[in-house]
Amino acid sequence: MVNLTRIYTRTGDAGQTRLSDLSLTSKTDPRVQAYGDVDEANSVLGIVTTLEALPQPLMETLRTIQNELFDVGADLSNPVVPEPTWEPLRITQPSIDRLEAWCDEYSDDLASLASFILPGGTSSSAYLHLARTVVRRAERSAWAAALEYGLEDGEQQASGGLNPLAITYLNRLSDLLFILARVANSGHDVMWVPGKDREPAGERARKHRARIEAAQAETE
Repeated sequence: MVNLTRIYTRTGDAGQTRLSDLSLTSKTDPRVQAYGDVDEANSVLGIVTTLEALPQPLMETLRTIQNELFDVGADLSNPVVPEPTWEPLRITQPSIDRLEAWCDEYSDDLASLASFILPGGTSSSAYLHLARTVVRRAERSAWAAALEYGLEDGEQQASGGLNPLAITYLNRLSDLLFILARVANSGHDVMWVPGKDREPAGERARKHRARIEAAQAETE
C-alpha cells in the first residue's frame, strides 16, 4: 500500500536508498538504475498524452502502459526471494501477451518498411520514439542488474534476483512503441537513406536506394 505523506525524507542524502522490501542499497545499484529508467520512460509517455489529439483507443493504450510501467518499476525494485512475507507485485505473462496483441493490432494497417525510419514527424511520434529508446535503456539496465544479482534466488537470504518477465515486458514494449510512433505519424515516415549524400557503392546499393526512394514517395 502506498501512503505518501511527505515527499522529502532526507534518508537518501548519504547516497543510499531502500528497495521495495526495505533493504538498503546504493543509489548506483543497477536495480535502482533500471527502475529509474522505467520511471523516465513513463514520464516521456506522459508528455505524449498532452500533445496532439490521438485516437481514443491509442490514448487508452498509452494510459494502460503508463500504469503498468509503475508495476514494472515496483517489480524491479523488489528482490525475488523464496517464500516472501508478502506477495509482491510482479509482471506476469498476460501483460506481455497483451503487448504482443497490440503490436499485431496496430501494425495491421501500416505499410512494410524498405529501410529504418528517422525519428520525427509529429510531436507525438517523436516523443514515442524517445520513449522507445529510454525503454531500451531500461531493458539494458535490467539485464545489467540480472547479471549481478541473477534472475532467481534459491537462497534463504535475500540477494536481489530479478523477475525475467519484467525484462521481457520492456523488450516487447519497445517494439510496441516503435509501431505506435508510426501510427502517430499517420504513415508519413521519413526513411533512412544510407549514405544519402554519396553515390551508391555498387549495383546492389543502387537498387536498395531506389526501393527506399520509391517507398518514401508513396508516403508523401
